[in-house]
Amino acid sequence: MTAVLYSDAIRERWRRPRHRGDLPGATGTAEDVNPLCGDRVRFAVQVNDGTVAAARFTGDSCAICTASADVTAELATGRPAAEAAKLGTEDVLEVLRADVRPTRMRCVTLPLSVLGMALAR
Repeated sequence: MTAVLYSDAIRERWRRPRHRGDLPGATGTAEDVNPLCGDRVRFAVQVNDGTVAAARFTGDSCAICTASADVTAELATGRPAAEAAKLGTEDVLEVLRADVRPTRMRCVTLPLSVLGMALAR
């Protein structure tokens, strides 16, 4: 029996991300790169009255990072900005239903840190 590299949730979010694209009228944007693998993620958020009204991402990244960015945008939308900024790795992994190896964990955390930077602007 061969091990499954990506969960169904990762494959689905990578192939058909729900929150990928530009966000006209964004109130905050940020971008960062993982120099070890080349993943690049840009987040745009629109915060209205302290709540994340919308979050979108763009960039060039691996399947895990793309799936993580999509989940991060989904989890942030509708939450108070301060709460969205505190989203963590466990929150994303719970949705992805994946056991990500420690060597690939930065693929999960990059979108979280970029979201935090976008919310801080």
